[in-house]
Amino acid sequence: MTTDNRYHWPHKDLLDVTQLSREDVLHVLDLAARFREINRRPIKKVPTLKGKTVVLFFVENSTRTKTSFDVAGKRLSADTYSLARTGSSLNKGESLKDTALTLQAMGPDVIVIRHSSSGAAAFLADLLPCGIVNGGDGWHAHPTQALLDCFSLRETWGDDFAGRSLLILGDIAHSRVARSNVHLLSLLGVKVRLCAPRTLLPAGVETWPVEVFCDLRSAVRDVDAVMCLRLQLERQQAGLLPDLAEYSRRFCLGPAHLALARPDAKVLHPGPLNRGLEISPEIADAPASLVLNQVAAGVATRMAVLYLLARRDAAGEQEGNC
Repeated sequence: MTTDNRYHWPHKDLLDVTQLSREDVLHVLDLAARFREINRRPIKKVPTLKGKTVVLFFVENSTRTKTSFDVAGKRLSADTYSLARTGSSLNKGESLKDTALTLQAMGPDVIVIRHSSSGAAAFLADLLPCGIVNGGDGWHAHPTQALLDCFSLRETWGDDFAGRSLLILGDIAHSRVARSNVHLLSLLGVKVRLCAPRTLLPAGVETWPVEVFCDLRSAVRDVDAVMCLRLQLERQQAGLLPDLAEYSRRFCLGPAHLALARPDAKVLHPGPLNRGLEISPEIADAPASLVLNQVAAGVATRMAVLYLLARRDAAGEQEGNC
């Protein structure tokens, strides 16, 4: 997977992986690989986005996504500013529109938004001229998480995505991570399986390009990777999971399950982990786990995204200066 330095990035915003072509995805992954090399240097900073401003507008709580965007911006020498709901006028009843217009008046180049409402990022993208990155909106999409997951797998698989199989395990119904990964992995030729209790499968899943299981032992057999999902208790309606102990017994990924996968199978988790509920401690800390690799990949991938959006008016050949 190589990319031309003169590649024309056509997008003002990154709202969902569904807007990306295969060529767009490969370009982001290749650019992220170059930034990953910068992150391994003793001095992890370049002047690429000096003078650019990135606002992190996180209405929902976040540790990994918010921090990695902040680190990504700073390593590119951008000025980054964080705004949470508790520190904004949204808490005083101001509308999302008026808050966004206030932020735009300050002249940001990119706004990264995380919001509990699906479509919030798209609303800002239609309203504002600056670049908008969707840092997660409701149950809808989390494009940079899917990109960093693919980047983590690429470091293990190389360019060999086509024909691989990956199981997404857990709370599919409430997971924007699952939705984005299903599309992106399928675009790259990966055969995706889903496994969850029937109450945690989304409506219309039969139309997704996936194979659906409700038995973990059958679902995990001969897969190349397993992506566990956090059980999102805060998003669920009462009665979907009457017994967490039963859920853990049936759907917590353990050594016996991973033994049914391919010998070199890898394990991913977007975090935060609920050890013993969706993933066993032995698997979370095993050599097969890519969880910390995903965190490192998040910085590099988000550096690539900020770079592409903040410099979208620059000539393509300038990408060689990163």
